[in-house]
Amino acid sequence: MIASGKIARLSVFPLGGALLFPRMHLPLHIFEPRYRAMVSDALARDRRIGMIQPRDAASPPALFDIGCVGRIAEVEALDDGRFDIVLEGLARFAVLRELDVTTPFRQVEAELETVGESEILALAERAALEIESRRFADGLGYAVDWEAVSRLDDESLVNGIAQIAPFDTASKQALLEADTLSERSELIVQLMQFYGRHDGDESGTLQ
Repeated sequence: MIASGKIARLSVFPLGGALLFPRMHLPLHIFEPRYRAMVSDALARDRRIGMIQPRDAASPPALFDIGCVGRIAEVEALDDGRFDIVLEGLARFAVLRELDVTTPFRQVEAELETVGESEILALAERAALEIESRRFADGLGYAVDWEAVSRLDDESLVNGIAQIAPFDTASKQALLEADTLSERSELIVQLMQFYGRHDGDESGTLQ
């Protein structure tokens, strides 16, 4: 649940598999004309863009109820009108309603979550996450700098895994909607165990 916060109008970027969390960063290559217009508009205003996942493949797709708003922290405008940007996560948001707009990009009225201090995991939770992450990465043949991983704080580790792990859209959304870092860490472990058992099997997709 989103803790009560202020109401805001947000331009949203529906993109499956792309999660953003408060205090995390998400690099994006913007090439579609409507989203190039969105970035230009954001740069002229408050630099904020709401990242949200689509629920389906319809046109336009239905949206999940929870997303995360980010601030454009870095931007490179390319010669052909495209952008390379980095979003810095500010707060999760809950969509209250979609607005009727004339812009090529979608806009919503949303309630922003009040973001608290960074959370920490119990030592056993951190150990379980690292063990399962090693097992999962080894199973998929990923090369990981585990020494660097061990230096990450709990929030960066959990949310970083949630952002890059090769889970399906519904699983990613469940991670975004987890209310505490502990719940998100536990879900990551469960998902790694599930996907590890079903690697290469279409039945391994969670719906």
